[in-house]
Amino acid sequence: MITLPSLLLIFVISFLATLAFVPLAKRLAIRCAALDKPNPRKVHVRPIPLWGGLGIYFGFMLTLVLAFHFYGGILEHSLAPRTLMHLRGLVIASFGILVVGLVDDRWGMPAKVKLACQLLMGAVLIAHDIKIDYLTFPHFGEVHFPVWLTYAITLFWIAGITNAINLLDGLDGLLAGVSLTTAALFLVVSLMTGQVITAIVMAALAGSMLGFLRYNFNPAQIFMGDTGSLFIGLTFASWSIIGLLKSTATFAFAVPVFMMAVPIFDTAAAIVRRTLAGRPIFQADKEHLHHRLLRMGYTQRQVVLMIYCINTAFGLIGLALYYFTK
Repeated sequence: MITLPSLLLIFVISFLATLAFVPLAKRLAIRCAALDKPNPRKVHVRPIPLWGGLGIYFGFMLTLVLAFHFYGGILEHSLAPRTLMHLRGLVIASFGILVVGLVDDRWGMPAKVKLACQLLMGAVLIAHDIKIDYLTFPHFGEVHFPVWLTYAITLFWIAGITNAINLLDGLDGLLAGVSLTTAALFLVVSLMTGQVITAIVMAALAGSMLGFLRYNFNPAQIFMGDTGSLFIGLTFASWSIIGLLKSTATFAFAVPVFMMAVPIFDTAAAIVRRTLAGRPIFQADKEHLHHRLLRMGYTQRQVVLMIYCINTAFGLIGLALYYFTK
């Protein structure tokens, strides 16, 4: 069984690796002109390098490679054939969504094309048995879905969470900090459920987020861009299926919703708002939670810290919900 000191070591290695990779990603972004230029919808006033997600991705992946190499003997009982198939699918889909983000950050990509790519990555995950084929409800127990509904729910969840995380990336340090707290809470639940592999992944992701915050907290030196936000969104979406959604605990399906409450509810509000206004749901605006808080007079740092606290509070509710209903 993996120990807490081992998870802490994984966290530290991921933190240090991301610290080392992000400056390289910044130089590459500048050389390739992958820059986020100011416009009326955005908060920053000067061009900022994108592709910070490359630093996150390589710091995260290097850490996982090292973890599985050095702890392979300990993890042997956890690496069942089905788990190995999950990992193969995640490696393929994560790399695929990373490439989508790189292209979108540099050259731009229509929203419908980007959504189609997300659904394609979701299909890759389903092909590797990462799918929501049942949920546990109060009074009904396990409710198993027909194949067509399994595919529909899984693709909706993957695309929905990926886009929710992507849309949250609107202020310096906002998404990285929210992802850090969410990964930490996922780590705790993973330990409670004995999901060792998920715990390792969340420890590595949390370390990468903290390492990236060194360069992304206001005033940001680099943005993660869609390269990072799509990768993080897909990671949370897929690992929540593996580690939480299919738990036999009552209300287990609500736990990841609480742990990602801010991006999920902010995105849902944006969809309703744009639909009622007769605008396309993918059309950007300045009505997200962080925009509203800025208009109330709070600084960027104050806003992101407030949202960190809000997301953590909801996450703790989800943690308590799981604890008392498992």
